[in-house]
Amino acid sequence: MTTISGVGAVSDIASLQRRLVAGGYDIGAVDSMPGPRTYAGLLAFVARRPMSAMIALGSGCATYLPRYGIADSAPRLANFIGQAAHETGSFRYLAEIWGPTDAQRRYDGRADLGNSQPGDGQRFKGRGIFQSTGRANYAALAAQMSLDLLGHPELLEIPSNAVWSACLFWTARNLSALADAGADDTITHRINGGENGIADRRAFVARAKGILA
Repeated sequence: MTTISGVGAVSDIASLQRRLVAGGYDIGAVDSMPGPRTYAGLLAFVARRPMSAMIALGSGCATYLPRYGIADSAPRLANFIGQAAHETGSFRYLAEIWGPTDAQRRYDGRADLGNSQPGDGQRFKGRGIFQSTGRANYAALAAQMSLDLLGHPELLEIPSNAVWSACLFWTARNLSALADAGADDTITHRINGGENGIADRRAFVARAKGILA
């Protein structure tokens, strides 16, 4: 049974769907089944953007969030979506905007990212919901996802793959346990390495928690 709630009750999914419908989101029938359109509506609500822009991401969420247990509790789902909204500019960008800036120019040759060849910095720039960066991270994801990300790094910009890679990132860092424990700011540290944009992240997470409550 797939649920979106803190207590695992199917009725809570219907409540979420009714709230989305009342807010003007065309998610289809209120059927207690959290499919692509329910997720698209949820993303649109949190990001304050049209639902039409969220359909592909909603489909990815419906496929992968239950698989990795991220939809098993409201705190997990709220933190995942809230952090994702910040990282992607309200789900506008699935790839790092390339200047290049001075910081981006320094990506080349960074051993900690596994960037060993000229041009690796731009080739393996941040992509996906949580901005996977560097040859080494792309290689690790390629092995897990069975995708040729070294030959075609742009595959991480496909919405379903962007969600999938984020679920792998989330799971590897045990972020569901932190969400369930209410350690929201620690999740920011695990994702960002610091507190960049923490006020914005908190606001997105709070908005998601509000509609999932």
